[in-house]
Amino acid sequence: MTYQPRSDFLQIMRERGYIADCTDYEGLDKALLAGPVTAYIGYDATAASLHVGHLLNVMMLRWFQKTGNRPITLMGGGTTKVGDPSFRSEERPLLDQAAIQANIDGMQKVFARYLDYREDGGAMMLNNAEWLDGLNYLDFLRDIGRHFSVNRMLSFESVKSRLDREQSLSFLEFNYMILQAYDFLELHRRYDCSLQMGGSDQWGNIVNGIDLTRRVDDATIWGLTSPLLTTSDGRKMGKSQGGAVWLNGEMLSPYEFWQFWRNTTDADVGRFLKLYTELPVAECERMGALQGSEINEAKVRLANEVTTLLHGAEAAASAEATAREVFEQGGAGGDLEVALLPSDALSDGLTVVQMLVQTGITASGKEAKRLIAEGGLRLNNEAVNDPQLPVDASLIGGGLKVSVGKKKHRMVRVG
Repeated sequence: MTYQPRSDFLQIMRERGYIADCTDYEGLDKALLAGPVTAYIGYDATAASLHVGHLLNVMMLRWFQKTGNRPITLMGGGTTKVGDPSFRSEERPLLDQAAIQANIDGMQKVFARYLDYREDGGAMMLNNAEWLDGLNYLDFLRDIGRHFSVNRMLSFESVKSRLDREQSLSFLEFNYMILQAYDFLELHRRYDCSLQMGGSDQWGNIVNGIDLTRRVDDATIWGLTSPLLTTSDGRKMGKSQGGAVWLNGEMLSPYEFWQFWRNTTDADVGRFLKLYTELPVAECERMGALQGSEINEAKVRLANEVTTLLHGAEAAASAEATAREVFEQGGAGGDLEVALLPSDALSDGLTVVQMLVQTGITASGKEAKRLIAEGGLRLNNEAVNDPQLPVDASLIGGGLKVSVGKKKHRMVRVG
């Protein structure tokens, strides 16, 4: 980003690392300086909860509102019936209306923690089924479809990559980008919405909406994308050994959510503090530069701040207290026993079974496999069901908590 923005929102986005690309930095900046802007991010209802991978864009909406603008969370009650094909290898499972509504109900709980949905100019939660469900197919083709070039649609990377791999793309899915573009047009007409935000994988869909609105209504609107985050060791953000890191407390406990952030790799602490908390940037950078045992306290601060935003201060304090009891006192009045792993073991493609044997936590590989098969092993409080799970430096970090059943805990460190 070479343009230096003057609006509060874009300055925060730039300083904290939220921006991947924008259709017109200067034009958007001027609009933000001129007065409140309305922006939206769309969320298809494909699961009963958002997960950590969504949290970056939720934070963007939160900052957008905190800087005096109006955010819209658009629930994809209509588009979920089609399914976004972007960068997917196969068609999404089709959900019925009851399943879609149940998922929307679950997702709404998270948004209410981050945004203020006041009626007098607060955030808005809308559902695109409101205008998509009633469309007349022939009228839609004539009035909207004629503005789309199939040649151009095929050129977007999200579609092109799938076709290049000779993977089927149904006509149903091919319509998705037209429907999402139509969302932007409708939101601009109904609510003067002039900005769509989303992950960088949504760039093609966002640009389509901007082009359609310009062609149909001769209006100037903008798009802003965030980077698709990976951790410093290359893993997709939001994935853990136990699967997706859900934001709904019924699907992932506040304690497990807290532990996910506490187990952040050292190299990611400063970046995650800037993206997922509201601490001053200088403080985030200071904590991210800490070394040794001090970086662990920075991880605790990260976990507390993120958990407080989602689940509340009481849940964060409870999670920290539980973690300190288990990790530092072993839950039994003494220090958690340390099991050392030889430093050269990590270079040999170490599996979790081999680690258990080499550290003496189990007496044999057979015992380790039986433990895993019976669901008795947890790493950093996450259940393990794969005996071939690789154990590397990123997993161990400053220490890997290994729990056998409910009472036996060890802290594995490389020595």
